[in-house]
Amino acid sequence: MRISGLQKLSMVDYPGKLAATVFTGGCDLRCPFCHNAPLVLRVAETPEFSQEEVLSFLRTRQGLLDGVVLSGGEPLLQADAAEFLAAVRSLGFSVKLDTNGCHPEALANILERGLTDYVAMDIKNRREKYAETAGMPGFDLAPVEESVRLLQSSGVDFEFRTTVVREFHTAADIRAIGQWLEGSPRYFLQKFVDSGDLVGTGCHGLEDAEMRALAETARPWFREVALRGVD
Repeated sequence: MRISGLQKLSMVDYPGKLAATVFTGGCDLRCPFCHNAPLVLRVAETPEFSQEEVLSFLRTRQGLLDGVVLSGGEPLLQADAAEFLAAVRSLGFSVKLDTNGCHPEALANILERGLTDYVAMDIKNRREKYAETAGMPGFDLAPVEESVRLLQSSGVDFEFRTTVVREFHTAADIRAIGQWLEGSPRYFLQKFVDSGDLVGTGCHGLEDAEMRALAETARPWFREVALRGVD
């Protein structure tokens, strides 16, 4: 597995838990607003950690950390992601998986084997604007639709989340996302912040008041709606 980053302590990546975050290299989308450009465009330039090196570190944190987050990039591009999660679970950690939803077969395998306790799936935009927002002309939405169905019927705790960018998202888009994902347990709207190393250019965030208004727009369709990156 191509592991390109390890954050040894995070208090924000796994809701309610102290966690380590493992970042895999490579992604099949090119969202212009992605703040992890090295993990998407320049994987060869990123550090490389062996799986055993990461697991060895995690053994030193047993009883100190609650969980481990597998993120990216897109972790389900890694053929051995499920085996890595099985090894992490064998150490007694809770597991959170971050995914873009483009690999439903790999997601189904992980869910069926009980290898994750929580899944955070990115929803880039309403169906009609997905290809544009993901930076992938001609994008096939069917795998994402299948991943949505898998999570909604899995019994595993999960969230959907959208990074809100002025150039891509309107209140009408958020309303359409809500109608698409209606009844899901929780939906997070994340405020875009320019990291200085984006996949694309020309992206801007919204003001906090605008983000709060979008949360109210989404609220009728989810059991819980919340904001990230808003004071």
